[in-house]
Amino acid sequence: MVEISEKQIKFFRKSLIDWFKNNGRDFPWRRSGVTEYESIIVELLLQRTKAVTVAKVYSGFISKFPSWDALDNADDLELEKYLKPIGLWKRRKVSIKELTQEMVKLGGNFPSSYDEIIELPGIGQYIGNAIMIFTKQKNYPLLDSNMARILERFFHKRKLADIRDDPFLQGISFSVVQKVDPKIINWAIIDVASTICKIKKPQCQQCPIREQCSFYNNLARLIN
Repeated sequence: MVEISEKQIKFFRKSLIDWFKNNGRDFPWRRSGVTEYESIIVELLLQRTKAVTVAKVYSGFISKFPSWDALDNADDLELEKYLKPIGLWKRRKVSIKELTQEMVKLGGNFPSSYDEIIELPGIGQYIGNAIMIFTKQKNYPLLDSNMARILERFFHKRKLADIRDDPFLQGISFSVVQKVDPKIINWAIIDVASTICKIKKPQCQQCPIREQCSFYNNLARLIN
């Protein structure tokens, strides 16, 4: 097993946060005053969809459906109007409506424990983690294929195909989001993955963590 030092983790964490201060993307759901409801709804909209695409419908969606109660009373055609432009709208509509109905029953309050949260309809590991971050202020990772790509390139490859089951990715993703604002570090990782550490043609020379990145150093050795 490859050992990961605390020094590596601190470098990874600090470099990304420092980069984010000047280079992080500006989206309406990242601004001050965003409610817990808005933070979770946007994560449902962002699933398997680019943030720039969601940004085009976000303000209109929140204006039309500003609360769980408003969303619960939404007409299907009204809801589809905002979901169709971002794709996967049929599946997304079902997930949103099922969760909304449950949240109305709960008075808009998520359960206190993670195990209870992930039992809610439409909530998997990723959204469950998002709820812990945005409603409980807990240090959880938004671990998806983008975060996995950065973690694997910087540290080392996972062993299991499914990131939800891989012990390395689960462990290291939690390690890198500790001791800092969980929202900021997660957004920093997401933004570097989207703008620099891309699947194809990563812009390594622009990357704030290239100095200690295994992928970059291996690539440099091959070139030289």
